[in-house]
Amino acid sequence: MQTDLFDFTFDDALIATKPLDNRDDARLMLVDNNRLEHQHIHNLIDHFNSGDVLVLNNTKVIKARLEGVITTIGRDINRSHKCQITLHKLTHQASNVIHYSCFAKGSKKLDINDTLEFTASDQTILTATILKKDEAGQVHIAFDTDLNHFFAFLDKAGTMPLPPYIEKYRKADQSDDENYQTVFAKHLGSVAAPTASLHLTQATFDALKAKNIHIAYVTLHVGGGTFLPVKSDDLESHIMHSEIIHIDADNADIINQAKQNYGRIICVGTTALRVIESVADDAGIVHPFTGETDIFIYPSYRFKAVDVLMTNFHLPKSTLFMLVCAFAGTDIMKQAYDAAQKMQYRFFSYGDACLLHRGSF
Repeated sequence: MQTDLFDFTFDDALIATKPLDNRDDARLMLVDNNRLEHQHIHNLIDHFNSGDVLVLNNTKVIKARLEGVITTIGRDINRSHKCQITLHKLTHQASNVIHYSCFAKGSKKLDINDTLEFTASDQTILTATILKKDEAGQVHIAFDTDLNHFFAFLDKAGTMPLPPYIEKYRKADQSDDENYQTVFAKHLGSVAAPTASLHLTQATFDALKAKNIHIAYVTLHVGGGTFLPVKSDDLESHIMHSEIIHIDADNADIINQAKQNYGRIICVGTTALRVIESVADDAGIVHPFTGETDIFIYPSYRFKAVDVLMTNFHLPKSTLFMLVCAFAGTDIMKQAYDAAQKMQYRFFSYGDACLLHRGSF
């Protein structure tokens, strides 16, 4: 299947660089087979039924961008260069060291065994060592600390890793510390927000409870690879990045019991959907799991468990646009995105959302 099938013309003026003042004032496009309808997030609860399950990704975004200096560079220790890294994925942790794969600006000047030094606002210093560089352009780094202290250091020294299409227009500021985080964020580890869930407020949860709509939590720590473009001409050649996921027995049971009682499984965000489809068997039964997934969903994929998907609008030729095309249908999604642009919907992470019913094809 050709990647160009998922391309479309896009007006950059529609990129939302800031969220709305009220999260639930965002627009909501309903996509149900060949029907499009335009509403708002505060109408969302009207489309859920008693006994449905809302699946949410409770990951918490870390301040994953760090700026520091290279204090030793290979055979020449007399030079000193600034460096900027964006954390991608935790690959190893122990009592006194953690390993992360990262994307580094100016990675060509980094060599194996180079030492990096990062300084926080309280003058705390953290050192790290380059372990290796791989063919995917990632730099693997060992930090001299444990995970809890590392996250505390990031909170003082790091910045929110806003998506490239926002950073093209502005840098992250203090408002993003709250805005780029869901109201139910719990488990630190993501370098990008599960953005569909940014629309949900405490009022949403109060309304869900009143209508007897259940909530199941999963965790997927979004990696920096989520913003990487598909460079291959055909989808089968694309190598999907892997991400850490978790679902426990209690939350798996909530989903399975709802299905037994004919409730629908409604995922908020593509990350929640990727977890459920990764851990469901061919009968649609969801199983507890902790590990990684590199599931790549594009048209021809047979969905096993998810009935409805709430998601934001995505980039052309992205794996996320391919996923929504697989879920609702490529033709209707192209129509939806065309309508969204004509009606001046706000796009991407801080933008508007759509509620997709699984296509009957």
